Amino acid sequence: MTSSTPEPPPTTGTPPVAPPPSVKPAGKAGKGAVLVATGILASRLMGLVRERVFAHYLGNEVEAAVFKAAMRIPNFLQNLFGEGVLSGSFIPVYAGLLGKEDPKAADRVAGAVFGLLSLVTAVAVALGMLATPLLVDLIAPGFEGASRELTISVVRILFPGTGMLVLSAWCLGILNSHRRFLLSYLAPVVWNLVIILTLVVAGGRYPKDQLVEVLAYGVVVGCFLQFAVQVPSVLKLLGGFRPTLSLASEPVRQVLKNFGPVVVGRGVVQFSAWVDTAFASLISNRALSSLVYAQTLYLIPVSLFGMAVSAAELPEMSRATGTGEDVAAKLRTRIDAGSRRICFWVVPSAAAFLFLGDMVAAALLQTGRFDAADSRYLWYLLMGAAVGLVASTVGRLYASAFYALKDTKTPLRFAIVRVAAGTLGAWLLGLHLPGWLGLPEHLGAVGLTLASGLVAWLESSLLRRKLVKQVGPVGVPAGLLPRLWGSAIVAGLVALGVRWGLVSLLGPMPGVVAESGGEWLPPPQLHPALGFLAVAIPFGVVYFALAGALGVPEAGAVLRKVGRKLRLVR
Repeated sequence: MTSSTPEPPPTTGTPPVAPPPSVKPAGKAGKGAVLVATGILASRLMGLVRERVFAHYLGNEVEAAVFKAAMRIPNFLQNLFGEGVLSGSFIPVYAGLLGKEDPKAADRVAGAVFGLLSLVTAVAVALGMLATPLLVDLIAPGFEGASRELTISVVRILFPGTGMLVLSAWCLGILNSHRRFLLSYLAPVVWNLVIILTLVVAGGRYPKDQLVEVLAYGVVVGCFLQFAVQVPSVLKLLGGFRPTLSLASEPVRQVLKNFGPVVVGRGVVQFSAWVDTAFASLISNRALSSLVYAQTLYLIPVSLFGMAVSAAELPEMSRATGTGEDVAAKLRTRIDAGSRRICFWVVPSAAAFLFLGDMVAAALLQTGRFDAADSRYLWYLLMGAAVGLVASTVGRLYASAFYALKDTKTPLRFAIVRVAAGTLGAWLLGLHLPGWLGLPEHLGAVGLTLASGLVAWLESSLLRRKLVKQVGPVGVPAGLLPRLWGSAIVAGLVALGVRWGLVSLLGPMPGVVAESGGEWLPPPQLHPALGFLAVAIPFGVVYFALAGALGVPEAGAVLRKVGRKLRLVR
């Protein structure tokens, strides 16, 4: 279970002559995206610290695989009823009521959704705890004996915390709709801090099998605190919060009407995650734990740029009013601007994973039981993930546009297509391709990330094509991606040249064994953080300079901002 690191009125006694404070004047969505990105950046950085501490104590050993697999099971419930579902069903209705300046109706919807969500989540948690052995056999069929029993124990500890994360996602929906983006995206920092403290305190005192159980209790405490830190601000925004189970309100029924297709859609996506975890458990424990480490890394740009932009744009697109063409024009403007911002930052992220993935992994995770060979293996998984990174992030924005249009069925249909194709691809590329090519079995994990990347392009293309039919030409402007990728590839080659020079000067890093291909392009014998900075700085300078020279406006804006700051320093 990963923390619900988010997707994106004072009292009703305010005199009627003034608009309620909850309905702020429409601001720039870019400001909201910056706030979301700030919160996500803090959360993701803390998440990296968490993963580094976890890797230090557990590395890629069997207990690490057990804990990673165990987190997947309650995480299914969190993702099924959490942020993604509420973003698609609750926020469009709730934000729409705020846009119409009807805070009382908005409060009724918030109370009813809270009550219904609490009931459904409580029942699901209880059923999940009863069915844990069956769920473990489904999610990790490769586990047997002691590892299976330990996974069952950990899952049962984790399940109650899931309910808190679902309610935390409800808080996020309220806060985002009121354009209070920062707190909800900072809240997971508390979750991460509790886990880090648990590892530091218990890491050297317990055997590894007991450590993962103690860590599970720490996760539950973190879940409660992540919800609790948001509650005071949420209650201030809700003028008359009363949890109910009433379906009498038409807006509540609209949320439930949206809820069904979005839940099914999220369930379909979670099925894909289950397939990857199940296949990875059949490959090896190392493959399973490394798959989760890889997801932690490649979700950073997805969250910082795709989620930040989509979460900020969803309430704004949901508030769009006017004729059909007026609404379409507003959506086109927001989608085009959002897709440009996403691609400008995600393309170099994908290139960094392709060219420098082992140095990224080493700088962030290499410590204790996680060694240079593990970083090299993780690089191969990141290469596969990099293929679909742009499509995954832009696809989030396209899906948000459909949710703003109250169309939840289109993203569901395309999610089903993606998962069906992805399952077939994972089966072929992950479980069978290495054997056909005579490669080591553990490289099958690369096929899992590659399959996910390829089908991300399929889903993104289908979403964009349908969106064009509904609102007109939208998406990434023609010619932008070639300029961005050209800049990123040249930057990557320069970084590889710097890396080769460092290896020639300092020698290769010891410990990168032949099994992981470490004899080919080894990292330099330098502290991983220093080595990464030595190649990342020229990579970034070349990318921004080339993108600016090729007329990419976002690069020019960044370069001008840096220039102004340098002049101020002088």
